[in-house]
Amino acid sequence: MKLVAIVGTNAELSYNRFLLQWMRTHFAGTADIDVLEIGQLPAFNEDLVTAEQDEVMAFAQRVEAADGVIIGCPEYDHSIPAVLKSALEWLSYQLDSLKDKPVLIVGGSYGPLGSARAQLHLRQILASPEIQANVLPGKEFLLGDVQTAIDSEGELVDPSAVAVLEDCFADFVRYVQALQRGWSQAQ
Repeated sequence: MKLVAIVGTNAELSYNRFLLQWMRTHFAGTADIDVLEIGQLPAFNEDLVTAEQDEVMAFAQRVEAADGVIIGCPEYDHSIPAVLKSALEWLSYQLDSLKDKPVLIVGGSYGPLGSARAQLHLRQILASPEIQANVLPGKEFLLGDVQTAIDSEGELVDPSAVAVLEDCFADFVRYVQALQRGWSQAQ
């Protein structure tokens, strides 16, 4: 299974990047996870011709080629980072990169709630008519107190968090497979 994992920030130090990189290694036996950065994308501007934005087109092609998408979403002021919103706008304006694409949202933050509010906003955005992604229902991975759950080497060291993430990821793999079967039967 080929997945892409989008780092939802352009910050140099990101525990959500560490989380996605840890997932790439931890779940390597199940899926090939390509971690994508959004920092190189220009700020969304509908005056620009999408097809002329080389970074956007390369990014979109990697998303479109994947069986599913994981988004590592931090929480900035109780919402998603502006740079993530901009990336999602590029993927949906004149493109349908996320349409019907299975998506798993994960995220950590310094507070005890993880990125709960940001994940709620992200679910709403991904369900919009312009994007129409298929977000894994009923599962959330909210990593609170991320600075202690992930060590200085970028390892997820909280055993209960590892167990929850393994459960979420297993459900996501089944979700991707079920959607693939449904699509192939519908065609």
